[in-house]
Amino acid sequence: MDTIFFLILRRMRAPLLTLIVVYAVAMAGLALITAQDAAGQPTTMSLFHAFYFVSYMSTTIGFGELPNAFTDAQRLWVSISVFFTVAVWIYAVGNLIALLQDAALQKAIAELSFRNRVRRLTQPFYLVCGYGQTGGALVRGLTDRHLQAVVIDVDPERISVLQLDNQREFVPALCADARGPQMLRAAGLNHPLCQGVVALTNVNEANLKIAIASKLLHPRIKVICRADSHETEANMASFGTDHIYDPFDTFALYIAVAIQAPCQTLLVDWLSGYGGDVLSEPKYPPSRGRWIICGYGRFGKAMYKHLKEQGFELSVIEAAPHKTGIPPEGVVHGRGTEAVTLEQAEIGRTVGLVAGTDHDADNLSIIMTALSLNSDLFVIARENHIQNQELFDRVGAHAIMNPSTIIAHRIRVRLVTPLLADFTNLARFQDESWAGVLVSRIIALVDERKPYVWEVTVDRTQAFALCDADQRGRPVTLGTLLRDPRDRDRQLLAIPLLLIRNDERFLLPDLDDRIHEEDRLLFCGREEARWHMDWGLRNLHALGYVATGESRREGAVWRWIAAWQRSR
Repeated sequence: MDTIFFLILRRMRAPLLTLIVVYAVAMAGLALITAQDAAGQPTTMSLFHAFYFVSYMSTTIGFGELPNAFTDAQRLWVSISVFFTVAVWIYAVGNLIALLQDAALQKAIAELSFRNRVRRLTQPFYLVCGYGQTGGALVRGLTDRHLQAVVIDVDPERISVLQLDNQREFVPALCADARGPQMLRAAGLNHPLCQGVVALTNVNEANLKIAIASKLLHPRIKVICRADSHETEANMASFGTDHIYDPFDTFALYIAVAIQAPCQTLLVDWLSGYGGDVLSEPKYPPSRGRWIICGYGRFGKAMYKHLKEQGFELSVIEAAPHKTGIPPEGVVHGRGTEAVTLEQAEIGRTVGLVAGTDHDADNLSIIMTALSLNSDLFVIARENHIQNQELFDRVGAHAIMNPSTIIAHRIRVRLVTPLLADFTNLARFQDESWAGVLVSRIIALVDERKPYVWEVTVDRTQAFALCDADQRGRPVTLGTLLRDPRDRDRQLLAIPLLLIRNDERFLLPDLDDRIHEEDRLLFCGREEARWHMDWGLRNLHALGYVATGESRREGAVWRWIAAWQRSR
């Protein structure tokens, strides 16, 4: 607010002073010139009447002469004054219009409005720094689950795009540099409802500064960052950044796990996807043979590392090996878009291809050329721009790596269903047959649609009825919770995936397990199962019905009706 007042006073100082001086001179002239009263006798005009007349004279409203008809001297003075006062008003109004169009004032007003909106937030929110492809996908994922987000981005075009996007929740946004501590405070870093800071700019240095500033200003806040280099990742980890995501290492590790455990990979894909989407098909990357990696940049090196650990024979094609480095096996010089280059890398006896350059056009060309030479390839494509999604879907790639989508997807899962990460870590220690059985159970529930995944914390906020029953010594089992509150003989279409109690984790808990206060549960199933479960968690009568089969009528009217029925 102080900045706005300062800008207004600085820009309007000269027009206001000029207006005051011209008004004062015009009023003084009218007060000094001899006037006449109603009887025609000489008199003088009071300063109040002079001010009143000049006020409407300068705006050319024209109420007439007052308090009496003017003398010729007064009319001459008014004729001169009207030109000066009107000119000064035009000058002042012109400066006011220019002030309203001033970029600095508009920025100050926008920042003040943004601060007020953030201050009035009443729901927990996440501060997202950067609204590019990654930030946009993350904000959409959060708002689709009715979670609040606040956005800062240095690019005004991205803020305009956000304001035009059809988000399910209103998202306060400000065009500013999030590296500054003042901007982080303005965006609600110290707000009691701020749940965490997510740094997703396309500049590693900016993400690093945001993470450092957030931890220094609010040491207990959760900070999640994107890092595209191992050096930046190590720097972020050194001062306590909670979660750091490198899209290239993340995807390369995903492919490595898919090679060893395709069924577990499919299970995680279904559970971490958007509930209600069509079930994805399993990926079966070849488990042995030769791979060709086109592009030895950040993504190519990550794929090289994880495929090498799997024991694959590798060939690398790189157009600028003097910049990227050369692997121990050597490199084939070229882009990979030419058939001769792929043939030098022995495409004929290759089982897998990674098109991982920085240019989507080159990656598409590599895939088309390679498939024309060897149609049995398992193809992994790097998609740098999301607007090319349809082209990559049609080119025949089996797995597509989009850095923005990967990071947004992982962070969304981390923020929306944090227990899913615990489930995934425990599931990795299970074998493929265990994952296959669970996949079959999910298919039987969801009917070719991805399951909805939700968490339940047994506390007074989410499960009032359950807490009340626990305190009264009425045990409620997990199987009871999975009964339909409309008909207790029917089972809700949901599967309990994880139970956490006193820091102990139980994978696929038994339905006979008793539920206690402060337990945390992870479920998957149909969306309607979630809403029906919430009924039993929050409503004492619904929980009593699914637990005992009795539907007690405790209201005065219902008791009267019950007594009347018994008396008949």
